[in-house]
Amino acid sequence: MKTFGYLDYAAATPVDPLVTETVEAYNRDHFANPSSPHTPGRRARAALEAARALVGKTLGAKPAEIIFTSGSTEGAQIAIGGVLGAFPGGEVVVTAIEHQAVLQAAAAFSEKAPVIIPCDSTGVTQVASVSERLTDATVLVCIQYANNEIGTLQPVAQTAAEVGRIRKQRLSRGIALPLYLYCDAAQAGLLSLQVSRLGVDLLSMGGSKLYGPPGSGFLYIRTGSSLKPIFVGGGQERGLRGGTEQVGAAAGLSAALELIQRSRAGEAQRLKGLRDELWRTIHERIEGVTVNGTLAHRLPHNLHLSFAGCEGEALVAHLDASGFAVATGSACTAANQDPSHVLLAIGRTPEEAESSLRISLGRFTTDDELQRFIPTLIQAVERVRQHAQKRTSGTIGS
Repeated sequence: MKTFGYLDYAAATPVDPLVTETVEAYNRDHFANPSSPHTPGRRARAALEAARALVGKTLGAKPAEIIFTSGSTEGAQIAIGGVLGAFPGGEVVVTAIEHQAVLQAAAAFSEKAPVIIPCDSTGVTQVASVSERLTDATVLVCIQYANNEIGTLQPVAQTAAEVGRIRKQRLSRGIALPLYLYCDAAQAGLLSLQVSRLGVDLLSMGGSKLYGPPGSGFLYIRTGSSLKPIFVGGGQERGLRGGTEQVGAAAGLSAALELIQRSRAGEAQRLKGLRDELWRTIHERIEGVTVNGTLAHRLPHNLHLSFAGCEGEALVAHLDASGFAVATGSACTAANQDPSHVLLAIGRTPEEAESSLRISLGRFTTDDELQRFIPTLIQAVERVRQHAQKRTSGTIGS
């Protein structure tokens, strides 16, 4: 039996074997409650703080600026809900292509409708588009590092610089309301995560996209930022996330983050080479296929395509039956029958949006695997198009 080809790393990554060993070791040796005063509890606390320090070191942040979460979605909720809870009535500005976890959190926690920033046809949000929508009532700007569907990179550092300029300008006019910048970095494991260079106030990631433990994550909170807790309990994690900490998950997450960042330059180059060759071959051998988003400013492992005359869900099903896992877009919204809000935001028609396919490569992707995938994809596209033509002509079942 052939090995199943996994090309959906943007949805979830396998846990790295070294991370698995780390989690098992900590669950075995440091299972005590980190808040307990006895020796096992103190050892668990030391292990938790060592994990926090490693995340901070990897990001160029202070350990005290890191809190552990259950993943990217919870990180977004703590960040957005925390800021809007601390400053009720403040406006939140979000880009049109944010993950639904961010869009829905902004809508749920804000007393006002979120201000939506459009992007251009390449899937990039222009700094000027952000700047012109900020008012003296804006308290939070949300901009993702890399889009989870089409993989386009956003100008986070440049946006942070503009937010900083407006913040200073507001202070000079006596406006005390803070202005924070939150970044969803869930897909950014292969990008630089130095928070001082990015200039963000808040940044979240989850382990399931980093070859780390599912159900793990962290939120970076710049010193001086004010957040109101949306979870209450025993005061853990700076009082922002009550509940007994999962030491094994935190240790595994910190190890996974350090591993992916240590090798990111070489791995990004390898995956970009595979991705570009895959696109070249697909473009040559399949008619009516276009790239969604820009290839110039894109995650190195992401390829998001639209196939004219094909239903994306049908392609996914055919490829799955042939031994390959791909996606149409975000796994978190797979049950939603509406066209992708990301593709609509970059100007695709509903029909074009529904003909899309996301291919995402990862640590265990090989050239041999992609060589097997290409003829399978060609066959799947042909079959789906033939079926669509028969259905349109009314010959199915006649």
